[in-house]
Amino acid sequence: MDLNNNRHRKKRAHYSSVFFLGIAFLAFIVISLSVSLTIRACSCHQEFTQEDNPRKIELDFESEDIGSVRGAHTNVSYEMPDSVARICFPRPLEGVSEQIIRKTSYIVSYNKNTKIPNWVAWHLTAPHTDGPISRMSNFYEEESVATPRATLEDYRGSGWSRGHMCPAGDNKWDETAMYESFSLVNVCPQNANLNSGLWNSIEIDCRRWARQFGDVYIVCGPLLYNKEHETIGANKVVVPEAFFKVVLCLQGRPKAIGFVVKNNAGTKKKDQYVNTVDEVERITGYDFFPALPDDIENEVESHADIDDWR
Repeated sequence: MDLNNNRHRKKRAHYSSVFFLGIAFLAFIVISLSVSLTIRACSCHQEFTQEDNPRKIELDFESEDIGSVRGAHTNVSYEMPDSVARICFPRPLEGVSEQIIRKTSYIVSYNKNTKIPNWVAWHLTAPHTDGPISRMSNFYEEESVATPRATLEDYRGSGWSRGHMCPAGDNKWDETAMYESFSLVNVCPQNANLNSGLWNSIEIDCRRWARQFGDVYIVCGPLLYNKEHETIGANKVVVPEAFFKVVLCLQGRPKAIGFVVKNNAGTKKKDQYVNTVDEVERITGYDFFPALPDDIENEVESHADIDDWR
């Protein structure tokens, strides 16, 4: 009798052990699945934010400094990562002379045949929209490019003003940047009223947008669409028929806007000069912002609404 009771007790103990082991195993499975789902959910969120946040896209580029510049008399150190150059660089045009020159705050594609830039590109951040440096107005001949090249004498008495592409107003943050903005490789012969009027107004808007959104990428330059072009000076500096400017913002929902203005007084309302980047590309032949993912590039370049920037 005692022997049978012992057997029954051992069986019950065995079944209890199996039961509790089963419960423990099921609990382990449930916990493991929960952890796995949580990890996958986090991973999906990270993937979404990386794709949805264009600032991440910029940071995902392989970054490689192309120079660290310190202002001569200011305590400012600025490094332009390679991602900035890649975002700003238009694809080169076949058969068009090009010499890439990197300055403290901008990059220029200089054309030795026209003696003016093909385009000038820069990354304007909110901190760079103002600063302690006053406008210098000391234009100078760029000795890093071959002769014949634009000189101050070419502009003197020509009837055309020296129109900045990357404006002095974007370079008050650093003395070297301000000085370099007056290089003649950053300048085109420009109608004086356009220079001080509509073109200046667009430059002011760009600084406002950089403060409002945090930063913008800008590319601008001359348009040469006539078969023959007016020139000035002994070095035959070409006078553009018009100018373009494209602006890209990657903060929040990405957007872009373009402007095309003739090289005259520009008396129309600014809204009438607005174009999509696609349209500016059609006019210039350039492919702007080619480093952007195709879906973002296609979206931002096909739409332009000045109200998105107010």
